[in-house]
Amino acid sequence: MINKPTEKLILGWREWVSLPELDIPLIKVKIDTGARSSALHAFVIDPYRKGGQHWVMFAIHPKQKNDVSIECHAPIKDRRLVTDSGGHKQRRYVIETRLVLGHMAINAEITLTNRDSMLFRMLLGRTAMNNGFIIDPGASYLLGKPEQNPDPHNDR
Repeated sequence: MINKPTEKLILGWREWVSLPELDIPLIKVKIDTGARSSALHAFVIDPYRKGGQHWVMFAIHPKQKNDVSIECHAPIKDRRLVTDSGGHKQRRYVIETRLVLGHMAINAEITLTNRDSMLFRMLLGRTAMNNGFIIDPGASYLLGKPEQNPDPHNDR
């Protein structure tokens, strides 16, 4: 699907994304307009300092029901109190990274939390989709798997 710059990209309620700056080639994401923040399943979350900056090391299982893990490192953008869908509050690290959906690349703030018991390793919240997408709740994987080298001029 080719979109003109003024057109909004149509997403299904679940999609494939990649997080190239974290060396995550592929992960399923649930598109969640009810969630303000985006969230990524992470465990062994360990903050540290590097070159005078605050960073976080964390591991993820990109595939459900799979023990393969990827170690990731990212600068900490913030630490926020997030309320989950069950009303539980948790202070989470926030990182900002590039997220690729199909042929589109966006910068997104993502909170780190243990989503081991959830069906999806990642949620894409409405802040990340601000003004750039339309959601078709009856469709899945409309964009296919992300391109490894998205068009750098096609940012949202």
